[in-house]
Amino acid sequence: MLTRATLTRVVGAALEEDAPWGDLTSTTLLPAEATATADLVAREPGVFSGGAVFAAAFALTDDELIVDVHVGDGDEFAAGDVLASVSGSARSILTAERVALNFAQRMSGIASLTAAYVSAIEGTSARIADTRKTTPGLRAFERHAVESGGGRNHRYSLSDAVMAKDNHLAVLTRSGLDLATALRQALSRLPHTTHVVVEVDRLDQIPAVLDGGAHTVLLDNFSLDDLRAGVALIGGRATVEASGGVNLDTVGDIARTGVDVISVGALTHSARALDLGLDLRID
Repeated sequence: MLTRATLTRVVGAALEEDAPWGDLTSTTLLPAEATATADLVAREPGVFSGGAVFAAAFALTDDELIVDVHVGDGDEFAAGDVLASVSGSARSILTAERVALNFAQRMSGIASLTAAYVSAIEGTSARIADTRKTTPGLRAFERHAVESGGGRNHRYSLSDAVMAKDNHLAVLTRSGLDLATALRQALSRLPHTTHVVVEVDRLDQIPAVLDGGAHTVLLDNFSLDDLRAGVALIGGRATVEASGGVNLDTVGDIARTGVDVISVGALTHSARALDLGLDLRID
């Protein structure tokens, strides 16, 4: 979540990284009294995300800067649109410029890619979700951007839900534990609000997962025919999630197999930063 504490911590760390001892160029070249206005301008169309993050970069640099964000997170924009403006000390604007742009470009790129996936499954009952394949330290920002694009968030961290993947199952098998029994034992120890997801890569694994009481069955790298068979076998007894081999060319066909959720790591690990610029006007 984009809480005030998260904004301050993450944006503050980025500003310190970029100007640990101040902005040497601005402080030595620019008069202290110089003022300016800068516009955040789109060089290409997309979906916006990161308005609060963009504003925080300037506010944490200089609390006298005035920032106006003209579009909301999730809004579509065209090339040439002015998305936000900042005015005040020219030194302060230029000190914060790169950090503010980096976040806005990154988050808007994720939102735009997510929106493309959401559009590709329009008319189905499936929903697009992200994964934990996020940039370390930036998960809250990147997941907010997924939401801006119309996607949904998966578990936020390892602490939020039980998610048994292939490596977990391999350890169970080597330990001689039966999957259904292990799941039932785990559920008996968990709070009733905790969600349990189990990943399978073969149809014959599904009965044990259902017998164990999993809430979601994740069908990983299944063919379209096996996805349809998996949906039929599960028969509404659990949420059906699909992952693996998902891209913009395949996601529509995957959604039409009847799965409930399609998790896409590419939303956060492969999104291209959008081309946004900060155009300065001297007052």
